[in-house]
Amino acid sequence: MNRKYTVGNRKVAIIGAGYVGSSIAFALTIRDIAREIVLIDVNNEKTDGEAKDIRHGIPALGTADLYAGDYPDCADCDLIIITAGRGRKDGESRIDLVGENVKIMRSVISEIQKYYTRGIILVISNPVDILTYKAAEWMGLPNGMVFGSGTILDSSRFVRIIADYVGLHTGVVNGYIVGEHGDGQVPVWSHTTIGGIPIAEYCEEVNLPWNDEIRQEISQKTKRMGSEIISAKGRTHYGIAVCVCQLADAIINQRPTIASVSSVLMGEHGCRGVALSVPSVVGPSGVQQRIREKWASEEYRGFFDAVENTRSVLSLIKNG
Repeated sequence: MNRKYTVGNRKVAIIGAGYVGSSIAFALTIRDIAREIVLIDVNNEKTDGEAKDIRHGIPALGTADLYAGDYPDCADCDLIIITAGRGRKDGESRIDLVGENVKIMRSVISEIQKYYTRGIILVISNPVDILTYKAAEWMGLPNGMVFGSGTILDSSRFVRIIADYVGLHTGVVNGYIVGEHGDGQVPVWSHTTIGGIPIAEYCEEVNLPWNDEIRQEISQKTKRMGSEIISAKGRTHYGIAVCVCQLADAIINQRPTIASVSSVLMGEHGCRGVALSVPSVVGPSGVQQRIREKWASEEYRGFFDAVENTRSVLSLIKNG
């Protein structure tokens, strides 16, 4: 199908039409964030079926032109979202996916490069920090134009768990996770607030127990959440789809936001040569700025551990 694209047409390509890619397409459609959405996958028949299934609800929920396409449709996109790759199985860590998904990502990037004209590239595939670094390296775009979803979903889970503990709406909880989207994630308790009040101070004021044990329990529950969902239902896809909508809206509708996402560090916190999550300003040009805030000493230690672990994995890829 021939389609004329004009600048500012809010065009999104989604590479990979599995559970995650299709859920993202569905979420973008019902939120009416994009005008044009193209789903791309090696399984063309399934991709066409997913696109048609979502289109059936558009008259009531959105106006997006959603269709199954191929890599030439990546031209003139405002945003290209990569979800392609094998998902985690029960009992696996995200790092277990490195070998297979690096090869898949290399193939995907090679195809995108043939038709790329402009736009931001958002990596969702796991292990997202490793794949974000490699995708940025292979694309060779200005820093921040390739970034990953990183710990945005972990941060959302973190806020949800805290809200449940204090018995309040998530809107009054401010908190996030930095570091690795995986075992190396670090909750930034030093900046976690309830209604703008430091969480320890708030709990003391309302006579709610708060100590290191409770804090550790919340941290571990956040870290285990993805594995627990996979064990229960075989996959996770709804949560990340909603998080992607926040990022897509910031990029294609020019509504900059702050989120903890993964991008190649350029000296922030003294780190280079890895992609990890820190609070970042996300807007039309991707990660526009990484916020250099001060953390507690134990939070820095956890973050630096994630840096070293990520570098170790990257070195294995380079030497493998």
